[in-house]
Amino acid sequence: MITEQYKKQTYNLNKLQKRLRRNVGNAIADFNMIENDDKVMVCLSGGKDSYTLLDILLNLRLNAPIHFDIVAVNLDQKQPGFPEHILPQYLASIGVDYKIVQENTYGIVKEKIPAGKTTCSLCSRLRRGILYRTATELGATKIALGHHRDDMLATLFLNMFYGGKLKSMPPKLISDDGKQIVIRPLAYCKEKDIEKYAIAKQFPIIPCNLCGSQPNLQRQVVKDMLNTWDRQYPGRLETMFSAMQDIVPSHLCDATLFDFKGIKKGVVINGIEGDLAFDKEEFSAVSLNDENEDFELEGKIAFREVI
Repeated sequence: MITEQYKKQTYNLNKLQKRLRRNVGNAIADFNMIENDDKVMVCLSGGKDSYTLLDILLNLRLNAPIHFDIVAVNLDQKQPGFPEHILPQYLASIGVDYKIVQENTYGIVKEKIPAGKTTCSLCSRLRRGILYRTATELGATKIALGHHRDDMLATLFLNMFYGGKLKSMPPKLISDDGKQIVIRPLAYCKEKDIEKYAIAKQFPIIPCNLCGSQPNLQRQVVKDMLNTWDRQYPGRLETMFSAMQDIVPSHLCDATLFDFKGIKKGVVINGIEGDLAFDKEEFSAVSLNDENEDFELEGKIAFREVI
């Protein structure tokens, strides 16, 4: 017998899945992340983000207007206590092609980094190089990472606070070695949606603290700040992320992006508004449309309900 509670849970899950599919589909279309006959290597860490990324891409592929292949790749870094059976069992159960790469980067990091120091920087570089190499071996044309909107916002503030740059994670860029294209299909997805989805889907999450490294305290401080803003001022994170997509170089201070020296009296620059510094600015809230229905447009990923 199907209870009302079960019906409600199923409805909520479908609604959440629909929202994630729409956000991923929009990101893929906006940045041309996946093209016909691509082979997408999904980097699977065992965390909520990469599980969700793989699940949504597999779902979208069911009726996408283009053909693309997916291969899941996990890097087993030989961390003590790593449950190496979990990911192969899960990936085999859902019938996806996968490869487990075994490299003792844990041993290298422990040898090079003094005890008590953060190991993430070296570990990340080693992991990145191995994943690039694996993508080449597999013939992958795209490398998909599980970073989401909140990661991108946190990186923006980290670079402003500690690096003195307006810089974040790009949704699509060439790899460090120039041989691969790296994509982040979850770029438009909220972390809280991903967390709810991972719980509802009961993904076999693997802890991310097995290496024993100290956490990135600067990133955690920024994430706590963003989470506080999100609770106290609903819509603020959406507005900030919208700002990342609407850059006005003429009203910043980077002379390499805008020809400030070339400005002459009496010359109107098309498409550039004047100096409004002395005007009283009025701001309107960014429209939030997360609850909109799914849609189909030529060139975009087409969605369908999957229960």
